[in-house]
Amino acid sequence: MSIDNNRIVNALRRVKDPKTGLDVIGLKMIKDLKIDGMNVSFSLSTSESSPEIKSSINFACQQAITEEYPEAQVHVHMEQNAAPPTTQAGSVLPQIKNVIAIASGKGGVGKSTVTTNLAIELIKQGATVGIMDADLYGPSIPTMLGTTAQRPQVKKLYGQNKIVPIEAHGIHMISIGNIIEPEQAVVLRGPRLGGIIKQFVNECLWPELDFLLIDLPPGTGDIQLTLVQTLPLTGAIMVTTPQEVAIVDAVKAMNMFLLPNINVPILGVVENMSWFTPAELPDNKYHIFGQGGGMSLAKKANTMMLGQIPLVQGIREAGDEGNPITNKQSSEITASYFENICKNFVQQVNVRNNEIAPTKIVEITN
Repeated sequence: MSIDNNRIVNALRRVKDPKTGLDVIGLKMIKDLKIDGMNVSFSLSTSESSPEIKSSINFACQQAITEEYPEAQVHVHMEQNAAPPTTQAGSVLPQIKNVIAIASGKGGVGKSTVTTNLAIELIKQGATVGIMDADLYGPSIPTMLGTTAQRPQVKKLYGQNKIVPIEAHGIHMISIGNIIEPEQAVVLRGPRLGGIIKQFVNECLWPELDFLLIDLPPGTGDIQLTLVQTLPLTGAIMVTTPQEVAIVDAVKAMNMFLLPNINVPILGVVENMSWFTPAELPDNKYHIFGQGGGMSLAKKANTMMLGQIPLVQGIREAGDEGNPITNKQSSEITASYFENICKNFVQQVNVRNNEIAPTKIVEITN
């Protein structure tokens, strides 16, 4: 009896990586696969440091192959992988191509609205997308995606509990709003907040994604600092209204990303609530919050204005219903604003990845 190479590869697809939950073949962890008679040998490259988990992976590989060929002699050489994969998320989340922070200086400017509608537009273009709701004090993503009643599943992988993100509208998402009761207050100090963010990064079984959008709380607090110390970001989008008081705070939040030891590129600015047009007067624009704020912020960051979004009742209603406006076929005019933002965003990400080296995790030194 001869051993078929394809059957061995398919058997190894059943073996999961302990960090991502994805198969070791898809993650290209198997190297130098050789078959000689009934002998099967290969190297398995992993960044896992726990001897117990490494031993479990080794056993899982041998078991998968002997289930196909009981008489096979399997030899697995475990290699410690120190080199990060060629994705912007580096070795932390190698299955995710781009990690995008969506930030602001003030609350209530529409970060969650931009995050959810941008995610759906990206999916329309064929991308795979996830959302991490990092606004732990005021999580809005479950409301906007209609998942407030859902709870994430927990899956055991090599003896460790892993969180399975919830899927809604084609988006893989995680939020503390799906873990605590809707009316429960989150009363946590910095270290506990940081611990939850690290769980969302390291203990979630994120699938392979083109984009992971991170909806940040306003300002420059513990959550932002924990994030850049945990995960290398591809870039950040700044969300603001045209109002001067929003711009003043947005500049501070933007400058945090531009600090030399953080050095996260600003991909662009989204100006929300740019004007108000009554349904009965479609040709009229009322600039309730002023004009030019978003463009001013973009110039300060030496980046582009990704787009403007008007103050429209339908956008608010759609978010409250848990069905973002970009999902609705009857809202082509309103959705076109997000479509334009999405097009400019993808262009900026491509330019950034082609011209700038991957961002590094921020290391804090005393």
